[in-house]
Amino acid sequence: MAWTFVRNNLYLDFFLFLAGEDDVLRGPAGEGRVAAVAQDDIAAALVGILEDPTAHVSQTYSLTGPAALTLHEAAEVMSERLGKAFRFQDETIEEAYASRASYGAPSWQVDAWVSTYSAIRNSELAGVTEHVERLTGRAPISLSELLA
Repeated sequence: MAWTFVRNNLYLDFFLFLAGEDDVLRGPAGEGRVAAVAQDDIAAALVGILEDPTAHVSQTYSLTGPAALTLHEAAEVMSERLGKAFRFQDETIEEAYASRASYGAPSWQVDAWVSTYSAIRNSELAGVTEHVERLTGRAPISLSELLA
């Protein structure tokens, strides 16, 4: 059976939704890094694969943005581009679970939310690849470009 795997990093477009009403990004991410990818880059990369599927048989592509950012750095970019002060506040695992309990989401969903920040803390999402550029013929979109 022919196959091609595409593994997307965290969505860059989602960063704005990490901020609360007070423009604070909270989570147990520490100084970890994430190479988040724009959804438009994912779509363009998939088009690149589908235009010539046989050229991509037995390949695995890890789609990332152009740089691995800390959430402090992401807040700085968001502040600069959107003209209001965003900041990142690190939480403990316990604080993260407690703050998200108020949403009434099922426990598996809260686990997924908190584990995403843990993956960032451990820089498990930090690896930057050239796969978006290879598949699209252009550099991936940065957070600054996305917010422009």
